[in-house]
Amino acid sequence: MNITEKSNGSELCISLEGRLDTTTAPELEKILSGSLDGVTDLTFDMGKLDYLSSAGLRILLGAQKQMNKQGSMKVTNVNETIMEIFEVTGFADILTIES
Repeated sequence: MNITEKSNGSELCISLEGRLDTTTAPELEKILSGSLDGVTDLTFDMGKLDYLSSAGLRILLGAQKQMNKQGSMKVTNVNETIMEIFEVTGFADILTIES
C-alpha cells in the first residue's frame, strides 16, 4: 500500500492506494500516531484504495474518535466497493463521506 501525506497548516490529507488490511494497517496507524498533533481538518482520499479490511476500519474509527475531540474528519473519493463495506458495517453513518 502507498500512503501519501499532504499537510497545509492544520489540514492533513492522507491518500491511500492499494489494500488497507491486516498487513498494511500498522503502517497507517504509525503515521497517524505522529501526524495528528495540531491537525483540525483530516481528510482520507480513498480514490485509489482497492480493499479495506476490518483492521483498516479500526484505524479509521480510531482516527474519527481522535478528530471528534480536535476537529473534523472526512473521507473522499470512495469507490463502490469500499462504500459497500462502509454501508454494511454501519461506518457510513459514523464517517463524513464526500464524493
